[in-house]
Amino acid sequence: MIAFRGPSDTDHSVLLAQALFGDGATAIIVESDLVPRVEKPLFEIVSTAQTTLLDSESAITLQLHEMGLTFHASKCVPELVSMNIEKLLVEAFQHMGISDWNSLFWIVHLGGPAILDQMELKLGLKPKKLWASRHVLREYGNLTSGCVFLILDKMRKKSVENGLKTTGDGLEWGVLFGFGPGLTIETVVLHSVST
Repeated sequence: MIAFRGPSDTDHSVLLAQALFGDGATAIIVESDLVPRVEKPLFEIVSTAQTTLLDSESAITLQLHEMGLTFHASKCVPELVSMNIEKLLVEAFQHMGISDWNSLFWIVHLGGPAILDQMELKLGLKPKKLWASRHVLREYGNLTSGCVFLILDKMRKKSVENGLKTTGDGLEWGVLFGFGPGLTIETVVLHSVST
């Protein structure tokens, strides 16, 4: 793993990175013209948006050095996410008339348990809404951007296993949030497909 290194007495962010990040790889095919009766979509991407929060350039930093990737996350990251998340949801779903956040399935990047907890609290999400994200965090750790594909796969497989009608926990519409350096937030509106 590019971020792996020994502990440091002076840099506690090294310890945080070792505790939070995992190692793995994912791949996905994004396609617009499926071959009928040969290819089947798992989810449909409806819209995407990227937001860089103002004055957040030091909230999350990643730097590549000879020793590998260094990571620093400010303690304010969960608060920054929770202060901005509802605005991003409104922007993404207002044209669809969706304002009940519990009516969506959720794919949330694994910034850490505090981010998931703050999102649940701020949005009034039911405790099971972020189950897939929490499962992948517990089993694999934060695999940076690749973790969202593991979360999508876990939700799809569990939906089929439970006999639900769609790949999105039985729901039609969902949201995928990704978090990155600065503090950037990727918002992806997803449509599930029939299982």
